[in-house]
Amino acid sequence: MVRTFFIYLAILFAGILFFASMVLFAIPAIQESDLVLPEITISQNETGEAGPSKESLEKDINKLQIKLDKLTPTDAYIIINTSDNHFYLYKGKQLIREGLCSTGKNEKLVSEKGDNTFYTPLGVRRVQRKQPNPVWAKPDWAFIEEGLPIPPPGHSSRFESGTLGAYKLELGNGYMIHGTIYKRFMGLSVTHGCIRLGDEDLEVVYSTMQIGSKVYIY
Repeated sequence: MVRTFFIYLAILFAGILFFASMVLFAIPAIQESDLVLPEITISQNETGEAGPSKESLEKDINKLQIKLDKLTPTDAYIIINTSDNHFYLYKGKQLIREGLCSTGKNEKLVSEKGDNTFYTPLGVRRVQRKQPNPVWAKPDWAFIEEGLPIPPPGHSSRFESGTLGAYKLELGNGYMIHGTIYKRFMGLSVTHGCIRLGDEDLEVVYSTMQIGSKVYIY
């Protein structure tokens, strides 16, 4: 009886380790498909007690592995964890680089011009455009936040060089992956919705990701 208990305990522990190691690979699959976990087969062991058999667990794990393999992108993609502000750059199943990032601060700016909520949207996006040495065109809320008068469209005060770092990757709707001059805030939720990376990390991401590459944000 004791031996049987430890056998099942070992099987359960192995299963937990497997699923933990597959979490990052599973994120693209979960976000882009109706992935259904296989049902665990319940059978009777040699003591007559109901419980999952080793064979059924291995079979179900293999089925799940096959599904994940089919759904995992084969080209470059990046996963952004907005909870702990960490990124993972992959090419297929190969981890190219990981590190800290900064994401939306989840705050609202209320003004006479309207409300702006600064958050990083969750879900799947694609790189729509890449650009080196980007110039930031400051929107109205940037001046409101600083307590400055809003200049007319096209005014020189709206354009800043260096604020976005050496590169930017546009994700649509004004959201980007870019660098920052506020390096001391890296790893914190402080942005207006964009994803900030450190200089070296940004260079690797920029050179690895292509137009159309997927960005998984959760």
